[in-house]
Amino acid sequence: MKKKKAVVLFSGGLDSTTALCWALSKGYECLAVSFNYGQRHSRENAAARAIAARLGVRLYGIKLDFPWFKTSSLVNGRMKLPDIELSRIGRKGEIPSTYVPGRNLVFASAGFSLADAAGAAAVVLGPNVVDYSGYPDCRPAFYRALEKAAAYGTRSGAGGSRIRLLTPLIKLSKAGIARLAVKLGAPLELTWSCYRGGRKPCGRCDSCKLRARGFADAGLADPAI
Repeated sequence: MKKKKAVVLFSGGLDSTTALCWALSKGYECLAVSFNYGQRHSRENAAARAIAARLGVRLYGIKLDFPWFKTSSLVNGRMKLPDIELSRIGRKGEIPSTYVPGRNLVFASAGFSLADAAGAAAVVLGPNVVDYSGYPDCRPAFYRALEKAAAYGTRSGAGGSRIRLLTPLIKLSKAGIARLAVKLGAPLELTWSCYRGGRKPCGRCDSCKLRARGFADAGLADPAI
């Protein structure tokens, strides 16, 4: 029996790597997509390539040149990255400077495009409860609406085969994601989450702090450190 295909939006970080391994564990033939959108460093794209090669997954690398993305400190090197207390990260109502305008909408649209072309049954992403407290494009309602919209704008949807949008980590904490990643045998030693880049994770950006707390709360050592 032929496997169903899934398109996985893949950054090479903890969450997307766990989502990719989850999709593989569910029997999907996966096509991964990573994006170079002008971010401060190339470490996450290098991580995505290494992980895809390790897992034997075809990876599409997409380059985007959207000048307005520079309103985000993830892209604009002249802006200061947040370095705040862990308890303040993701506080309701606060959208951090690391928010990239409509990024997940753009990425998911590319994922649906590839899924429509490849005959894939699903698009898989790795947003979670920690992120959607701060980023509006990580909220469950956004993804539910996007799946419905894609059904109206794709050949698959017009033919009665709606492409599903799967967010398997959406209700998990970082500790829960770390535990699931270990259970799935994800190559965590190859992942990269730090916003700053460099040779080693900075330990000061939001992503580093949340990742460190996740592994600590799970009682696990982080293989990437």
